[in-house]
Amino acid sequence: MDDETSNTQAAAAEPKELDGGLSAAIMLMLLDESDSSKMLQHLNPAEIKALAKNMFEVSNATERDIENALELFSVNNSNLSSLAVGGPERIREIMDLSLGDSTASQIWTQIAPAQTAPPSLEALQWLDTATISSLLGNEHPQFAAIILSALPAETAAAAVAGLDEAAQTDLLFRTATLGPIPAVAISEIEEILKTYTASRQDNPTISLGGHDEVAKIVNNMNRQQAEKLLKNIRKKDKRLAEVIEDAMFTFDDLADLDAKSLGAVMRDVEADRLALAIKGAKPELAEKILATLSVRAAQTVSDEIAEMGAVSRADVEEAQKAIVVIAREKAASGEIIIGKQGNDYV
Repeated sequence: MDDETSNTQAAAAEPKELDGGLSAAIMLMLLDESDSSKMLQHLNPAEIKALAKNMFEVSNATERDIENALELFSVNNSNLSSLAVGGPERIREIMDLSLGDSTASQIWTQIAPAQTAPPSLEALQWLDTATISSLLGNEHPQFAAIILSALPAETAAAAVAGLDEAAQTDLLFRTATLGPIPAVAISEIEEILKTYTASRQDNPTISLGGHDEVAKIVNNMNRQQAEKLLKNIRKKDKRLAEVIEDAMFTFDDLADLDAKSLGAVMRDVEADRLALAIKGAKPELAEKILATLSVRAAQTVSDEIAEMGAVSRADVEEAQKAIVVIAREKAASGEIIIGKQGNDYV
C-alpha cells in the first residue's frame, strides 16, 4: 500500500466533528425505513432538505462517529421526558378517542394555545422562487395576498420582484390590508397548492439555457460573428443583450488579458475609480493591475486604497463595471482582444 492510499484511508477513518444536524442524520440512518419515514413527517420541508444533505455527508460514518452521535443525542435530550415528545398531537389524539371528534374540537378551541404564527401553507416551501412568482401573478389577487403573507420575508421579496410594478403595488396593498382568514380557507388553499405541487413533481423541469450559457457560446465565436449576433439580439431586446454582455466579460476576466492589453485599459481609468475597483478585487488580479502602472501611479493608487477604509460592495461593483465597459470599448475598436474572439487574426 503506498503512502497516498494510506493517508487517504487514515483521513477517512478520522472521526467527524459532529454538530446537531450531522448527529441527527446519523441517528435517522440507524432507524429502519418505516420509523425514519414517521420521523420525517414531523419536519418541515426546509428541515427535511437540511437533514437529507447531512445524510449524504455522513453516509461513510465510522463506528466512532456513530458512538459520538449517540452520546450527543443522549446529552442533548437528558432532561426531556416522554411527555414532551409530540405533546399537542398526543393530547388531541387522546381527546378525540375519549370524547369524539366534535366534542374534542369544541374543547380544543378553548384550551389549546393560540396560534400566533402566520399560516405555513407548507406546500409553498417545496416551490422555487420563480414558480411562486408565477403563481402570484396568475392567481386571484386575494389568493396571492394570502400566499405572500405565508412566505418568509426573503422569499416573498424575491417572488414579488418577478412581477411588474403595478402587480407589485396591488399585491402588497392587499397583503397589508389582509384581515383574519378563516381556517377553512387556509385549508382549501393548502389543498390547491398540494395539487399544484404534485402536478409539477409529475412533470419535473430541468434548468437549461439562460444568458450565462449564451455568453459562453458567444465567447467562443470569432469577433465578427459575436458582434453581429449581439447586434441582432439588441434589436429584439436591448436589456437582454446587456445582460449577455455582462456575463461574457467580467472584471475578474481582466486577469486573462496580457500585460499590454491590461495596461491599455488602465490608462483610461481614473486613479480614484481604479482604487475603488481594486479594493474589492482578488489579490492576484490587484497585483497584476498595479504591475501595469508606473511606479508613481501604482503608489498613488495603493495609498488611496490604504486611506479608503470600508466601502460598500455596490460602489466597488460600479467601479469595476465602469472598467469592464472601457475594456469592451477597446475590444470593439480592435485595440485589444478579449476572450477567444481573436480567432480571425493570425
